[in-house]
Amino acid sequence: MYEIYHFLFVKGGPVMYFIVAGSVLALALFLERIWSLRRERVIPPAFRGRVRSLVRDGKLSEAEVLCQENASSLANIVGAALKESDRPRSEIKEMVTDVGRREVTILERYVDFLGTIAAVEPLMGLLGTVTGLIRAFQRVEALADKGGGVNPGALAAGIWEALITTAAGLIVAIPAYLGYRYLQARVSSLVVEMEEDSLELAELIAETADNENNASAREGSAATSTPKRKSDEGDRGDEE
Repeated sequence: MYEIYHFLFVKGGPVMYFIVAGSVLALALFLERIWSLRRERVIPPAFRGRVRSLVRDGKLSEAEVLCQENASSLANIVGAALKESDRPRSEIKEMVTDVGRREVTILERYVDFLGTIAAVEPLMGLLGTVTGLIRAFQRVEALADKGGGVNPGALAAGIWEALITTAAGLIVAIPAYLGYRYLQARVSSLVVEMEEDSLELAELIAETADNENNASAREGSAATSTPKRKSDEGDRGDEE
């Protein structure tokens, strides 16, 4: 353990602390996003089928309760659409679009930060190399001032010690960049699928709400016409 510490932090210099901290942070961000971007947390297949079935059956209130009980991104979008089910179709779709943008922002959280770490780590390694070379040549200058000869071995040792930070920066940056690109592709795939499902369900909600409104209007029309017919029949009976 001491040998690892001595190799990384004593020979690598103080910049290695920042490189190692960046590697730990990058790993933590990647694991957190992998956990958060699971399909079960974004577009649960069971929830999607259940809410679609409820909406088709006209059970909008039950579908809204189901959305409130589910913490997925799709549930948040569909729940917002169900709350606006009494509004025109265009307003329902606009609400779905607005809530969808917020959910996409949540899905993309920390992904760009991981990309920033992947870009900065090689620069940190280069900085460590430059500062290491400066120290190496300072030691050479100090030996020359004391009248001693310049030892090529000591100079080479100083240079390879300085290059430790460059290697460490690249070792951290390459996996971090691959993880960043993977998360980007993962988010894009989920966003496309979530958008398709959200618009489909929004259209289904609007259609179901229109059917319910039309049915209520027909029932109201039938209820008002029945007393009128009875009144007309009574008037004809009085005339006879």
